Amino acid sequence: MTDVLTVPSARPQSQQSPPSPQNSPGETRIGTPPWSAADAARDNASLRRFLHGLPGVDQAGAESRAAGLATRSIKTTAKAWAITTSISMIDLTSLEGADTPARVRSLCARAMRPDLSRPDTPMVAAVCVYPDLVATAVDALRGSPVGVASVATAFPSGRASLATKLADVRDAVAAGANEIDMVIDRGAFLAGRYTEVFNEILAVKTECSPAHLKVILETGELGTLDHVRRASWLALLAGGDFIKTSTGKISPAATPPVALVMLQAAKNFAEMTGQARGVKLAGGIRTTKEAVRYLVMVNEVAGSTWLTPDLFRFGASSLLNDLLLQWHKLKTGAYDGPDYVAVD
Repeated sequence: MTDVLTVPSARPQSQQSPPSPQNSPGETRIGTPPWSAADAARDNASLRRFLHGLPGVDQAGAESRAAGLATRSIKTTAKAWAITTSISMIDLTSLEGADTPARVRSLCARAMRPDLSRPDTPMVAAVCVYPDLVATAVDALRGSPVGVASVATAFPSGRASLATKLADVRDAVAAGANEIDMVIDRGAFLAGRYTEVFNEILAVKTECSPAHLKVILETGELGTLDHVRRASWLALLAGGDFIKTSTGKISPAATPPVALVMLQAAKNFAEMTGQARGVKLAGGIRTTKEAVRYLVMVNEVAGSTWLTPDLFRFGASSLLNDLLLQWHKLKTGAYDGPDYVAVD
């Protein structure tokens, strides 16, 4: 098997070369669209024409390419880098009705020091909580570089008035969230009310600025990879800083073919606008093997520029445990007991 993941250069993100266009099996190139979002979305007919003008996704080809990428191997040295990089890309998440301030403080402590025995363990990218617990997270993370993300816009259904959704966003930002994970109204999208979805994303982007906006597509409810591609482009055109697979509340959540389509959308968008936007995979990613396979996919599909927490995230709660266990295996040659890592 061929090694496909090498440690990227240490150049700052702003100095890295943009990804170069390349044709890949299972990828359909797109033509030159009207790259003014205002033109593409001036009315629902224009937006529909643009989104339905995107080439259809070859589902069999996407599944085949994703399966092929999953067979690639990486060297031991690259694996150590991949594990620590995966840790730094995690949005450590707790989105349960039973969440308490004490649980969030514990989550934040773990985000800053994932492994108390190894101070060189990287911090995670962010902690993601409900809006009413943002202030607790902000206080617990004060002085650290770990971000505070909050779900908003009637998460997880996305079914509420725009006024209610924007109030949700304002509450989270006022409490100190610097990242907002909004969920689109899948009913409106599937009904073809594209301008309604576009305008909601645009309104949330305006309301949460300067916080970064991650747009959750809930791909498990979209039904087809064609819908995933259209929803990805819709969110990118409307100004989303990230496109995110799912809320983690339904199954299927993140899957390799879906990730492939979303990464291609981000790559094509960057090639044609010069604006690099991120991708976040959330829901069902629990093992180091899965995380490393997704990093290989990021490298192969979008390019090494995306191998940074600024442009790629995992939304996870249990993934961190396995990453720590596997990292210790590389360091010591033996697996630690199951009680080595936290059970949260």
